[in-house]
Amino acid sequence: MKLKIESCIIGDDKPCFIIADVGANHDRKLIQARRLIDIAAEAGVDAVKFQTYSADALYSTKTPLFPGEQTRPYEVTKRVELIREWQSELAEYARSQNLIFLSTPFDYKAIDELAALEVPAYKWASSEITDLPMLQYAAAMRKPIIISTGMSDLTDIQEAVATICSTGNRNIALLHCTSLYPTAPRQVNLKMMDTIRNAFHLPTGFSDHSLGINIAIAAIARGANILEKHFTIDRTLDGPDHAFALEEHELVALVKATREVEESLGSPIKLPISEELEKRDLSRRSIIAAVDIPKSTKITREMLVVKRPGFGIPPKFLELVIGKCTKTDIEQDSTIDWDMIC
Repeated sequence: MKLKIESCIIGDDKPCFIIADVGANHDRKLIQARRLIDIAAEAGVDAVKFQTYSADALYSTKTPLFPGEQTRPYEVTKRVELIREWQSELAEYARSQNLIFLSTPFDYKAIDELAALEVPAYKWASSEITDLPMLQYAAAMRKPIIISTGMSDLTDIQEAVATICSTGNRNIALLHCTSLYPTAPRQVNLKMMDTIRNAFHLPTGFSDHSLGINIAIAAIARGANILEKHFTIDRTLDGPDHAFALEEHELVALVKATREVEESLGSPIKLPISEELEKRDLSRRSIIAAVDIPKSTKITREMLVVKRPGFGIPPKFLELVIGKCTKTDIEQDSTIDWDMIC
């Protein structure tokens, strides 16, 4: 199954759809948000993604601390929530840079606002996968929905997919994800991406929160149709999404590596490629005269050597050649062909 987002076709045998995720890394600075769009465009990604949420609609003020955190989630979110009045300008600017503008809605108002901006798809957060009423509301907009599946099992995913399909919307993609920031290599479990693909037969990809680009590249080699990765202008900045995000040069390297890996996958049919055929006979071995062999001579093993080039009889026929008689004089170091012996 394939998915279309604007001019991009997403699915097997198509280029991986790369989403550069700003997250909270705009730091509520419009100039920084625009700079991040520039970085995404220069790197060559397909889409740049923001997140549309507000602390008041997302967290109870009584929500306890997450493990290892010193500030309550409500307060952190309030500090980094995107100023929604910027979204129209950011969407227009992204499109002017030939990028698809996406955002992850976290409330009903956000779904409506993004629809008004004519976003071509919704990116659904792992944390929201069980909010089936809100997911149904978004699905009814008849836009493709890309769902991250962190913290989920197959039942959670099945319920989400069924909810979307109940609206008549079957434009769905699923992303394997581990909702840990950052994700250690041992916590990634890329094989789960295969499980999701085999279970749902939908375009499948990877939302990566690991450090660096190595694991993301591995996901591409494993067949990810979509790749999502956070990025930043500076990983040392304060904020919840900076520390595990890619910096500009890393995002460039990721896109370059992705396209090289895709190109390298090639054909599953095991045959020599045309460029190999040009050098195959020069590189392989054949049966060659170790000495001058006169006409009408019975060939012995000592008269033969096996070495390059491969223009003559292949080495696997060595025992068949031994004991044959020569039909012509064969000079030392010449390849032996079938028409030289009888």
